[in-house]
Amino acid sequence: MEKPVLVVMAAGMGSRYGGLKQMDPMDGENHVILDFSVYDAMLAGFEKVVFIIKKENEAIFRERIGDRMSKRIQVEYVYQELEALPEGYSVPEGREKPFGTGHAVLSCKNVVNGPFAVINADDFYGRSAFEMIYKYLSEPKNSDIYQYVMVGYIIENTLTENGHVARGVCQVDEEGRLIDIHERTRIEKRGAETAYTEDDGATWTVIPKGSPVSMNMWGFEANMLAELEKRFPAFLEENLKNNPLKCEFFLPSVVQQLMEEDKAQVQVLKSEDRWYGVTYKEDKEMVMQAITDFKAKGIYPDKLWEA
Repeated sequence: MEKPVLVVMAAGMGSRYGGLKQMDPMDGENHVILDFSVYDAMLAGFEKVVFIIKKENEAIFRERIGDRMSKRIQVEYVYQELEALPEGYSVPEGREKPFGTGHAVLSCKNVVNGPFAVINADDFYGRSAFEMIYKYLSEPKNSDIYQYVMVGYIIENTLTENGHVARGVCQVDEEGRLIDIHERTRIEKRGAETAYTEDDGATWTVIPKGSPVSMNMWGFEANMLAELEKRFPAFLEENLKNNPLKCEFFLPSVVQQLMEEDKAQVQVLKSEDRWYGVTYKEDKEMVMQAITDFKAKGIYPDKLWEA
């Protein structure tokens, strides 16, 4: 059995944040959030990380992030390119962004051959999440349907005081399996409640307290890459007509389709950890303080990548 690989979605330019947030230092040693995630993954057992980046960012990404990690863990790069579309399709005039998280993961199809975990580059997940997902992916699966996994977080532990966030809101059965997941792209604190809107704030729907949400920390078998490749043309066929400039091929939407077709089951591993991330520039101070506290407790050394 192939050892699990860590896949990191790092192609986003951070439009709301106002810069290439994946490379913004979070401590005095110039570590970024991604340093801590990959360090945690390495301690959990991962031996290889694949970074999904924009080709034009490769030199600076290697210089500031990848090269120092490569002393301790195998590093590989793939590119999420806007023009990487199936035969017969072309980029709509005026479109600037690639086609979302499913499109990003699909770019790994030639370098990932076994089980793999997927994370965002700009989210701090906590070490226990990597330990749980690595253990799950390392266990043999004897099933006629795909056996996937997701680390779920409590909605209240994943919000920012500085604006809205996007989360996959989940329903989970009594055995901890995912029933359904819906991507909500604008979730906010509204007084004592948490709610989402799909009509630019005209109406709001409350998300119950304690609801599990996805932070895009998934674990898949290699067959997920084949499913993404098969389903991407159908997505383009439908969505390029209706929303050519902004439609996105969401990874959770593909997972939902596979569950509805009884092709996949998803085990939800529950994390009680608090999420830390830099959706907005104003979030940075909170993240820096959290990292300072973790170091003071001995969870991380001052310099992560020195042998």
